[in-house]
Amino acid sequence: MKVAPEAVYLIIPLMKELGMRWDDIKKSPRHELEGILAAWGIYEQMHAFDGYTPDDINEQSKNRPSLRSDYNKYMEINAKYQEKIGARKKTQSFKDLI
Repeated sequence: MKVAPEAVYLIIPLMKELGMRWDDIKKSPRHELEGILAAWGIYEQMHAFDGYTPDDINEQSKNRPSLRSDYNKYMEINAKYQEKIGARKKTQSFKDLI
């Protein structure tokens, strides 16, 4: 059996998670496919904790401490994209004022 990392890391996720057809994958350039997968990964991170409150995370992180760092990354990504679309203004730091 031949080892095919491209199939495992690129083609199968596109078909399984995003519902792309084989013909669409064959017609698309590789850089576009990689971009779609990268965007899908960010989307998954952005919505991984939707519906949870900080209190829920505090309670659950007692049993699983790594959950808190995942939640913090979720909050950073959402803040970054909220700033990009203009829904939230970037907080000014002291360093920015100088």
